[in-house]
Amino acid sequence: MDFFEVLKRRHSIRAFTRATVQPQDLRAILEAANGAPSAGNLQAYEIYLVKKQEARAALAAAALGQNFIAQAPLALVFCAHPDRSATRYRERGIRLYSIQDATIACAFAMLAATALGLATVWIGAFDDNAVGHAIGAPRNLLPVAILPIGYAGEKPEATPRRRLQDLVHEV
Repeated sequence: MDFFEVLKRRHSIRAFTRATVQPQDLRAILEAANGAPSAGNLQAYEIYLVKKQEARAALAAAALGQNFIAQAPLALVFCAHPDRSATRYRERGIRLYSIQDATIACAFAMLAATALGLATVWIGAFDDNAVGHAIGAPRNLLPVAILPIGYAGEKPEATPRRRLQDLVHEV
């Protein structure tokens, strides 16, 4: 699929079918995330692949009752790894670069899933500690995004976007 077509087709999907994600598609998504740029190429993030139903249900509860997370056949949880970034960038790596690294990796995974005909939604509303507990992450990792992945069980309307002249400020 053409890159600009991927951008047009990406929508936030909150209903998923029961169809499983093929292993080769999951691998392509994970490889896309792994190829994302990162500060100093440190890849200061970890990805948790959540397949077990009970773990996805725990994620849904941690995400303030967003139960569609449990409906998707899998979810990826992107966690910032501040200590990894701090080795080179100290405080800025801890509070910014590691979060940016996890965010960019998640965006790459989301676009790769869309290119493969899969559906996703970016989840940022959750209790950090509950997410960490649900995935068994060490306390030094910071959950940044949950990305449920599956086949769309709905077809939402495109949402309006801001006009470029309201968004872009030329200097």
